[in-house]
Amino acid sequence: MVIGVLRVRFAIFEALSLKDKRRVVRSIRDRLSNRHNISVAEVDDLDRHQAATLGIAMVSNDARFVESALSRIVDEVRRHPTASLLDYDIEFL
Repeated sequence: MVIGVLRVRFAIFEALSLKDKRRVVRSIRDRLSNRHNISVAEVDDLDRHQAATLGIAMVSNDARFVESALSRIVDEVRRHPTASLLDYDIEFL
């Protein structure tokens, strides 16, 4: 069993309030959950309205599959029109 964990940190420069931020985060979270078989949660920067950190987990029996799937997720976040990817890291447990 392979567990892949992805931490994605991004900026939301257009967010003027936490409500604006939550709208963008919810959009990203829902889109990723619907397209991929993953668990997603906002894990850091909860009180900052122009930054967000998502934790994403995926379980599989193939490490290469998990790595490629998490890389595709990073690419999706990178292409999001209102969020700018700042940093990410991938870990395997």
